[in-house]
Amino acid sequence: MTDTYEPSNRTGNKDEKLSNREPAMTPVQKMGELIADRVEKWMPNPFLFAILLTYTAAIVAFISEGSGPIEIANAWYGGFWNLLQFSMQMVLILVTANVVAYHPRVRAGILFLVKLPKNGRQAVVMVGIASMVTGWISWGLGLIFGAILVREMGKYAEATGIKIHYPLLAVAGYMGMSLTWGWGLSSSAGLLQATENNALMQLGFVDRIIPATEWVFHSYPLTLTGLSIAYGSLILYLLCPPAGNCRGISRYVDVSSDKNPVVAEEFASSLNETIADKIDNSLLLGGVIATTGLLLFISVFLTEGLGALDLNVLNFGFFMIGMILYLSPTRYQKEFYDAVLGSSGVILLFPFYAGIIGIMTGTGLVDSMTESLLSIATEDNFPVIAWITGGVLNLFVPSAGGEWAIIGGPMMVVGTELGIPYGQIIDSYAVGDAHTNLLNPFWAIPLLAISGLRARDMFGYAITVMILLVPFIATLLYLLPY
Repeated sequence: MTDTYEPSNRTGNKDEKLSNREPAMTPVQKMGELIADRVEKWMPNPFLFAILLTYTAAIVAFISEGSGPIEIANAWYGGFWNLLQFSMQMVLILVTANVVAYHPRVRAGILFLVKLPKNGRQAVVMVGIASMVTGWISWGLGLIFGAILVREMGKYAEATGIKIHYPLLAVAGYMGMSLTWGWGLSSSAGLLQATENNALMQLGFVDRIIPATEWVFHSYPLTLTGLSIAYGSLILYLLCPPAGNCRGISRYVDVSSDKNPVVAEEFASSLNETIADKIDNSLLLGGVIATTGLLLFISVFLTEGLGALDLNVLNFGFFMIGMILYLSPTRYQKEFYDAVLGSSGVILLFPFYAGIIGIMTGTGLVDSMTESLLSIATEDNFPVIAWITGGVLNLFVPSAGGEWAIIGGPMMVVGTELGIPYGQIIDSYAVGDAHTNLLNPFWAIPLLAISGLRARDMFGYAITVMILLVPFIATLLYLLPY
């Protein structure tokens, strides 16, 4: 199948020359294709990317901090396992959200959405908005929901003849993780600061918990979110290449073996089932524990309010919602096992990024970086400096919780001295952490697994979006009052 749009019913030498011309492109489209071509040739896979960042952190620590090779190696080894608990929480968010998103009823809703767009541009914008909105609710849900929406939209476009650029579509499905999630319900920094007796309180950096009404349910982050969804959608719209340059899903993925959303064997006759099979598939046993868990999940918020939201509560909720949807323990277990495969890259890479944290903290490199950036902060530019600080650190440590544990204390102290409200500090930092996910492919691993793409296939457009977001975010953070 060809990847280029060839107009039909054209005759004559003049028309033939016109059909052979390159499609006319806007400057934004040219920028996207130029960067995409370079990245496709040069970008390593996510695992090698992490290894190269490890060497980069080691070299910078050697030059900047005067740390010797043995000291750096020991710091790397010392940090290698420091994120085990957090990494398991992150994997569970991805896996449980994946199981929920792949349920036939949920997937039916996804299939309904993919039929709404009438052309490629509408499809890309629709996927981007869906990803950013669901990412605000939960970064894990937004990432997985966006990834499944990308694949199903790509398949539907292929079947109906809609010209759509699949790599850009994948970037649209990644926008929640790259822009809005840090201002939403699952903000790592926000959730940590909303926890009683959290680490920064114990260390004396802050004197109280910071409730969700200051970093998510507040006019400042809500305005940031709304304007960013609008601007992000505009960028995606403008980046869509002409029909003749669009590359559909068939160029990257063999979708002929995709599983049917309705699993036939689940509805097969149970006449030949053994007693053990009936127990394994018991809707009663699965339903009772799932209902009990879901009621407990709801009761936590009824008794403690939104402040009860943390990573463990979020994971527990997705566990129980998934079990309610599937009911059969065996069926849920099968879907869970399948979903784990898509998170295998995250499991592999987390220890290596924890090692990078070890290098940066053990050699004092992160302190030097943070002090250098915060030393130029003023009352007016602090949100911009916080955004840049979060973005730079996220390149080496793509874990918002890990980053905040390192720089949250100094950032809160400096911000407070300058009269910056706690909520504004958290929100300014959060967009920096999200923004450079468009350069570091770590969190795109589940999306890559579901969409069938390589990092180099989509990250040219991801980097383009990151660049185009810079003037918008800088202006918005500088001018928008809290």
